Amino acid sequence: MISDLVRSTVSALTPRFRAGDLDDRDPDFMREVLPLTWMFVSAWFRPDIQGLENIPREGPVLVVGNHTGGASSPEVHISQLAFSTYFGVERLHYQLAHRMVLNSPVGPLLRRFGTVEADANNAELALDAGAIVSVWPGGDYEVYRPSWESARVDMGGRKGFLKLALTKDVPIVPMVTLGGQETALFLSRGEWLAKLLRVDKSMRLKTLPIMLSLPFGLQVGPLPHVPLPAKVSMRLLEPIDLRERYGEDPDLDEVYADLTTSMQEVLTDLQRQRRLPVIG
Repeated sequence: MISDLVRSTVSALTPRFRAGDLDDRDPDFMREVLPLTWMFVSAWFRPDIQGLENIPREGPVLVVGNHTGGASSPEVHISQLAFSTYFGVERLHYQLAHRMVLNSPVGPLLRRFGTVEADANNAELALDAGAIVSVWPGGDYEVYRPSWESARVDMGGRKGFLKLALTKDVPIVPMVTLGGQETALFLSRGEWLAKLLRVDKSMRLKTLPIMLSLPFGLQVGPLPHVPLPAKVSMRLLEPIDLRERYGEDPDLDEVYADLTTSMQEVLTDLQRQRRLPVIG
């Protein structure tokens, strides 16, 4: 069948980035382009970032965020640029992303800014190097939630990041973002479509989102779009030492519930302060 041929071709053309490939991060390149990229991002998204001081200046830390904005994911770029500006490019910072992001046309650029494949080995090696590691556990499930669920934290029950923090004994800094779901009109995650076309198996995509966006209008699939210039608000919370707070053998369900509840409270507060969609 044609659909089987398409899936096998896409799978063959999607390379597997080697685990632990952190060396593409290029501080000299970052230092050179940071002023211009930060100016553009600041003008387009008017980011309001609170709590950068909650990230330790030294040592490994896991920054855990809610995911927004489809393929554009403004919080990924904003946080990367903000961290580099606040701490300097010498402070190691890596962001975990789906392999399709790294295979996209902007993949080489993102890798120079420290974006690596969302692989447990990558995360562990980065933390071993003393880096800030940013993760968005909700992945494609959360990033393509309908726009009317903009003010909802929904990581889909994924708890792998908690196991990672415990294994490496590193603090977690929650990062809450509002505004990304206003960069397009997200209508459906399209989970049923992903299962129908079996891309959940062949490409690790649990969703084939349906959305209205620029420049394509009605769009199906995790394709890039030109984001509307929605104001993005972000707040980083105080670091959490899991064992100090929950004991030597924490109940992951309890920790997950507490963490997502606290993040939801912050997201609700950010939504309460928002006057109008997009405008902020």
